[in-house]
Amino acid sequence: MKNSSDIAATGRPKLYLMPVTLCDGAPSDVLPAQNIDIARRVKWFVVENLRTARRFLKRCDREIDIDSLTFAELNEHTPAAEISKLLDPMRQGHDMAVMSEAGCPAIADPGADLVAVAQREGFDVVPLVGPSSILLGLMGSGFNGQSFCFNGYLPIEEPRRGAKLREMMNRINRERQTQIFIETPYRNTKLIAELASRLPGDTLLAVGCNLTSPTQSIVTRPLRQWAATDTTPYNKVPCIFLLFN
Repeated sequence: MKNSSDIAATGRPKLYLMPVTLCDGAPSDVLPAQNIDIARRVKWFVVENLRTARRFLKRCDREIDIDSLTFAELNEHTPAAEISKLLDPMRQGHDMAVMSEAGCPAIADPGADLVAVAQREGFDVVPLVGPSSILLGLMGSGFNGQSFCFNGYLPIEEPRRGAKLREMMNRINRERQTQIFIETPYRNTKLIAELASRLPGDTLLAVGCNLTSPTQSIVTRPLRQWAATDTTPYNKVPCIFLLFN
């Protein structure tokens, strides 16, 4: 932990936005050495999921003493009124790190709310380099990388689901904007079949699967071809979906 002389020597405390790997491989295969060094040094963490955060830090360096660290959870269940309090260690002069359950914090992630508080209070915010399934899927799709929209999960119930699909197709056709979204893994195959049956057959669908893992794949083909494809390998595995034309 820093004392007052440490703070004077190194400047203001920093809020590190610490990416987490997308798979269970070695963090050093995906993340810069600087990230691992910061993971070893920081003692105060705000995380989306305590269990996965502790596992990630141990994979960074088995010598990290997890029991000496302080964790606070920030997820969809955290009351808005409680978010500011999570930065109390920074107000006392300590560096902190924010971690998502997977990928980059504050990108489609509740950590964005904490970053907003840090910015309002003038703390130093330091985003670190790491994997984002959204950007990796876009990079590998061959779709428009100048204009794109991440839609999160599609609505489950009708008619909102149908309206969302029409909205995305309108944006593709009018604005040439790539549409990106995710699905609960056990519904992946059902989603692909639904897209193939409801949208024009020449619409391009890219599916990114197990990104950054040894079994990763990014496949782009028209929906009419997806309709004739065995999609069972995508069932119950992390995927990102992209539409374009």
